[in-house]
Amino acid sequence: MKISREVKTAVLVLSGIILLIFLFNYLKGENLFESQDTYYTEFDYNALSKSSPVTVRGNTVGKIKGIKYNFDTGKTRIEFTVDEQLKFSKESTVRLYETGLMGGNALAIIVSNEGEQATSGDYLKSEVEEGLVSSLSKNFSGVGSELGTTLKAADTLLVNLNNLVADESEDGLKNAIKELNSTMKSFKSVAYSINSLVSKNDDKLAAVLTNFDSISKDLSVVTSDLKTIDFSQMVDKLDQTLTSVNTLMATVNGGEGTIGKLLKDEGLYDNLEAASKEMEELIRDIKLHPARYRRILSKKEIPYTPPKEEDQNN
Repeated sequence: MKISREVKTAVLVLSGIILLIFLFNYLKGENLFESQDTYYTEFDYNALSKSSPVTVRGNTVGKIKGIKYNFDTGKTRIEFTVDEQLKFSKESTVRLYETGLMGGNALAIIVSNEGEQATSGDYLKSEVEEGLVSSLSKNFSGVGSELGTTLKAADTLLVNLNNLVADESEDGLKNAIKELNSTMKSFKSVAYSINSLVSKNDDKLAAVLTNFDSISKDLSVVTSDLKTIDFSQMVDKLDQTLTSVNTLMATVNGGEGTIGKLLKDEGLYDNLEAASKEMEELIRDIKLHPARYRRILSKKEIPYTPPKEEDQNN
C-alpha cells in the first residue's frame, strides 16, 4: 500500500513533537519511561535548585521537581521525586546538605523502616546539616553590601559601553553588520556554486571513486603477494653471490687464473709488447714490399733479402 505524502508529513511532525516533549522533560530531570513517586518537605531557607539531586547514601535516586514559597507557613516547600523502587517509612528524614566546596546543595533521604510506609504525596520531616545554617545566614547578611558593589560595577560598565557606542561608533557598527551580511550572501552563493558543480560532475566523481576503490584492491593484492615473499631467503642468496664475487676478485688480485696472470704477470706483458712490435714491423714490410710476399704462393724457392736501411727508415 502506498502511503501519501500528507500522511508521511503528519507522522514526521508528530514524531518531532513527541521527541521535543521527551527532551524537554529530560532536561527538567524527568524520565517518561521510569515510574516515580512524589514527596514533599519544607525548609526555612531555599538553598536548592531544580537541578539539585536527591540521594540515598550518596547514590542519586531522584531530582527536585518544584520549589515554591508557602505564604501560610513562611517556609519553602520542596517537591521532589524518587524511584518507586525505593521504600521507606514516614519516619524517614530529608536532610539538606552541601555537595562540595563550590557551594552546591542536595537532598539526602535518611531512610527509616520504622512505622507506616510512606506513599506518593506524603510530607516528610526535614533537617539541615550542621554548619549550613550559619553559612546561609552569613551569605544573606552580606547580600546588601555585595549588591551595592555589583550595582556600582554594572553602572560603570554601562557608562563605558555608552562611550564606546557613540555617534561615530554607531555608523561603524552598522557598516560592520552590513559587510557581515554581504559576506554571508557571498558564502551562500559559493555554496550554491559548489553544489551545482558537484551535481553536474556526479558521474565523474562516482567514476573517480570507483577507480580509487579498484586501485585500493590492487594495492591490497600486491601487499598480500609481498607478504608471501621469503625476503630472508632472498637476502641469503644475495649474500652468497656477493661472497662468490669477493672470492673471484681476491683470486684475480692474487694473480691466479688466466685473468689474474694477464693482470699480474709482467713477463707476459713484455712478451705481448714485443710480439706487438714485431707484428707492426711485419705489417710495415708488407706495405713496402708487397711483391716479396708473393713468393709464399710460388713453388720456386726465392731466397730472403733483408730490406735496405733506406726502406726501413721510410
